[in-house]
Amino acid sequence: MLAGFIGICFIAGGIAGAVTDPNISAWYDGLRHAPGTPPNWVFPVVWSCQYVLIGIAAWLVWKQPADRRALRPWFANLVFNFLWSPAFFGLHSPGWGLVAIVPLLLTIVWTIWAFARVRPLAAWLMVPYLVWGSYATYLNVGFFYLNPS
Repeated sequence: MLAGFIGICFIAGGIAGAVTDPNISAWYDGLRHAPGTPPNWVFPVVWSCQYVLIGIAAWLVWKQPADRRALRPWFANLVFNFLWSPAFFGLHSPGWGLVAIVPLLLTIVWTIWAFARVRPLAAWLMVPYLVWGSYATYLNVGFFYLNPS
């Protein structure tokens, strides 16, 4: 099951990446970037680490059969995580990216809260994701502001 939870994350990320990759040089690189935007190679490295931690966290909660309802916000978050790339990169729209990333950030917080009630370690494993999600939200807002059309 551990490999399954991590695998789900990587499958969702891989599909989203298929939308992202062709749009990096064709669109994204031509945008005005928010201050502090990292080089492009950073994103897949960070996301790979995040997916492992997010998968482990879900597995730790899944191991508590009486409390598996805490996985609901995790699955909701995975949906918003998946939707962000098609919204931002697929539609070439920082605005639609914001529409996806705000609930993504809220579901990270909801997941941490739910996981903390079941397995505190699982909640702590989600904290780097919250930090990265907050940073990604800042970047998305920056792209929206700096590229109004």
